[in-house]
Parts: sequence; structure tokens; C-alpha cells
Amino acid sequence: MSRIFNFSAGPAALPEAVLKEVQGELLEWDGVGASVMEISHRGKPFMAAAAKAERDLRDLMGIPDNYKVLFLQGGATSQFSAIPLNLKFLGEKADYAHTGHWSKKAIADAKRFVNVNVVCDTSDEGYKHVPAPSEWQLSDDAAYLHITPNETIAGVEFDWLPDTNKPICADLSSTILSRPIDVSKYGIIYAGAQKNIGPAGITIVIVRDDLVGNFPSDAPRLMDYQVMADSDSMNNTPPTFAWYLAGKVFAWLKANGGVEAMAEINKAKADRLYSYIDQSDGFYTNPVAVANRSWMNVPFILADDGLDAAFLAQSHDSGLHALKGHRSVGGMRASIYNALGLDAIDALIEFMDAFKTANQ
Repeated sequence: MSRIFNFSAGPAALPEAVLKEVQGELLEWDGVGASVMEISHRGKPFMAAAAKAERDLRDLMGIPDNYKVLFLQGGATSQFSAIPLNLKFLGEKADYAHTGHWSKKAIADAKRFVNVNVVCDTSDEGYKHVPAPSEWQLSDDAAYLHITPNETIAGVEFDWLPDTNKPICADLSSTILSRPIDVSKYGIIYAGAQKNIGPAGITIVIVRDDLVGNFPSDAPRLMDYQVMADSDSMNNTPPTFAWYLAGKVFAWLKANGGVEAMAEINKAKADRLYSYIDQSDGFYTNPVAVANRSWMNVPFILADDGLDAAFLAQSHDSGLHALKGHRSVGGMRASIYNALGLDAIDALIEFMDAFKTANQ
């Protein structure tokens, strides 16, 4: 068997050690005589695994006791509606930073429920930087501020938080568990699983206690954080396999040094790839302002876009998969989440250099 280097933005690579462990448990898990996919989510074995997954995530992220951790369905996109519905009790206006494709979608959904004030907007330039905090037009009467600290499509990232006394709601789908963060600075953190958590199908929501319990009576109950918290995220049947596998990833992270160790590796991966791109004499370029370059999603453009098809075909044949950029921007994109090691970066750079030599 020869596994590829998977640079997909999501669903993305999973740790090979985790996949092998899961493979060994597919027919019988935890001595129950059946697969984890075949047993009741309310039985003691699964309830214990779910509880351990939450404990491990709390340990990894240092989640304070006054935050609820929810394991939900619907993807991160469902939270574009859930957040304004759960927080509109704080006011009818909300601040949103428009820094990329996903924040644009979040804004569109939020406008159905609250009055949106866009505090910054870089769409005209094609999302190549994030304005400084002093340029953000924050509202005094906003219920909350929504941000997308990493935009997977444009590869734009910022690692600071605005100075506001409003709850900050952050889509961390592509950066969660890639480095330490101070959870206490956020009101809500949410993240789709299919990048650094596990397989697609489950979404993590971390929500401060004071932001729960004021859901509109005429809105869908499954979007009510209080309902899901009271039922341990099991008001309906949860995606048990995705939850189980996410727990395996959390345990793998803890065994490998936690988010602190991941941060060192992820910074080294990003630095190595950006350094090669910058030193390629213009054959490859990254369009993002240096200060806002993403650790997780590295877009790059060939000087001659007529070579794009050959680059993609030859890289695929070399075992480097899913390097095509998003259809809205073109070019290439290497998504380098936790499960990809430095060996993947070295293999990509080796191919890029050989391709450059052959096509200059």
C-alpha cells in the first residue's frame, strides 16, 4: 500500500496512526461484539467514549468550565444561522468582518436574522490582506462580533483579536487545534471537523454559558444551544462514527505533544513552503500580504498559467493530490493541516523545484 500526500482543503488528511487504530476496531469495538457504528449512542460504551472526547478536547484547548462543548451536525455552515438566532437576545445588530469567501457566506445568512454591520471588507481586492484593527468600523450597539481568522480559499489569516467588549464569535474550522488559543477571549468558537478534527459530519461548538438559554421560541429547536447542551448533544441521533473518530484524533494529539507541539510543526511547515515560493524567482508566487499568510492553506500561482494543467497532472502522478486551487480563484493551493508532516512539505517542494527546472 502506498498512501498519497493529501493536500485537500477538506475533507482532509487524517493521521495514519489513527486510521490504523480505527481499522482494527471496525468489526468489533471496545469488546461489545459490534462496530461503533452499530451500537446505541445512548449505551454506556458510546456515552463513555463521547465523554472522553469532550474531556480530551477541553484539555487540549484549555476550555474553561464556564463553556459548553457541543458536538453537532450540519457543518460549520449551519452555525452561520445558529449564532445570530442564539445571540439576537443581546441586540438586533451584529458586527461582521468580511475577509474572505466564508465570512461572506456567514454575513449573507446572518442578514436573515439581524442587522449586519460590516466592519471591514476586502472583497474588492480579492481577499489579499486583513485591515489593521484601527481600520475596523465596530458598532457600539452590536450584539456580537463575528470573525473568520483563517479563510481557506484565499489563504488569508490573522492572529489578533479586535478590542471589543462584545462577544467574539469565531469560525475556527481550519485552524482549531493547530496552535494554542485563549478560549476565554471568545464568546463562541465553532469548527467543522473535516480539517483538523476528524471526518466530515460533525461540528464542534464551544459556547460561553451566559450566551445560552435565550433562543427564539419560533426557531428550529436543533439550533438552540441550550437544547443541545441539556441533551449532551444527543437531542437527536448524533453522527456517532465521526464523534468516535474525532475522539481518536484528540487522543493522538495529546500523545504527540498537544497543540503546543502542533504549533511548532505547523509554523515550520508553512515557513518552509513560503520560503521556497518566495525564492523561486517568480516562477511561483503567493498573492497574500506576508503578515496575513495562512499557516494552514497556502495558495500559489504559476507565472505561466498555461502550465497549470501539467503541474496538476504531474503532481498527482507523483502522489501529491488535491493541489488545485478553489474554482473561484484558480491556481494552486496546498492545505497543510495537522495530519501532514514535514515530509509532505519536502516532497511538494522537491516536485515544485523539478517542475520549475523542466519548464523555465
